[in-house]
Amino acid sequence: MCHLISYVLIYPLMATHRIFIAFVILFCCFCLPHLIEAEQVFVDQSGNGNFTTIQKAIDSVPANNRNWFFINVAAGLYKEKIKIPRDKPFIVLVGAGTRKTRVEWDDHATTEQSPTFATSANNTVVKSLTFVNTYNLPNNGKVNKNITQAAAAMIEGDKCAFYSVGFAGIQDTLWDKNGRHFFHRCTIQGAVDFIFGSGQSIYKNCDIQMLGETLEPGAGYITAQSRALPEDADGFVFIDSLVHGNGTGKAYLGRPWGNYSRVIFCNTELTNVVVPEGWVAWNLVGRESQTTYAEVRCFGSGSSTRKRVRWVKKPSDPIVQSLCSLDFINNGGWVQNLPIRG
Repeated sequence: MCHLISYVLIYPLMATHRIFIAFVILFCCFCLPHLIEAEQVFVDQSGNGNFTTIQKAIDSVPANNRNWFFINVAAGLYKEKIKIPRDKPFIVLVGAGTRKTRVEWDDHATTEQSPTFATSANNTVVKSLTFVNTYNLPNNGKVNKNITQAAAAMIEGDKCAFYSVGFAGIQDTLWDKNGRHFFHRCTIQGAVDFIFGSGQSIYKNCDIQMLGETLEPGAGYITAQSRALPEDADGFVFIDSLVHGNGTGKAYLGRPWGNYSRVIFCNTELTNVVVPEGWVAWNLVGRESQTTYAEVRCFGSGSSTRKRVRWVKKPSDPIVQSLCSLDFINNGGWVQNLPIRG
């Protein structure tokens, strides 16, 4: 490698050749070791893999791991609760498909301990499976009237990505707690504050589904973003997505869980599941201007802004415009450097 570097520096190669060789050097030094050293294990309930549960596979990952570790999960219904601790970064969890690999648990005692799936580790990547908290879900056609917080997932690590992942619940389905996150082609189902937290996140090409029949009468809430201070970087941005429902219920696009709550919908189809007012002030009545709620180039039967609340931000607002791109979360280009894509 040293001889190669000397060759690049000494010989008067054309600029394009020098750039190409420099790229090869950087790839060999920084990218190739991760690819070579990546490990993988297989989870299969039938016993044909290394483990029969997902959690045991996670437990096998060395603490303070620095290389990508792939956990491949076979099709099946996994009745378990999953937790990735803070000291186990670089885990890649890959299922056989959102309809084929499904993880379920039933918990609701507190929001903190209710999630079926929870990761506190940085650089967590998940693809092609579904997480469900079954507590609030209809049982044999009967609706649970005691709806309460019951999260399907909690994410608080930084630089975490989810590709074609399902999140199903009713209240507080997806706790997008902290950190920069990328959700691509994910399906998120719920009825009350079912995407909530202080994450700095982009939801691209996602299917946001309101399970409204559980709340009659009344409307639900899709987001409850909790940005606390005006200088905080967090917020939820939905790009090229779909907001719809499977029942007769309606939903507000969001309400503020934090004093400077921030949610933007860009180029997204909003069906008539969205109530005409769009947003609710909740605990910020009289301080609505502190929020950053906006809809940019949205379309569909629920996209009319004629009856929207007056304090919603204008699409032309420079701050709003700056948020409608991957740059909102992608400082350092970490999304492109992930070991798998959507």
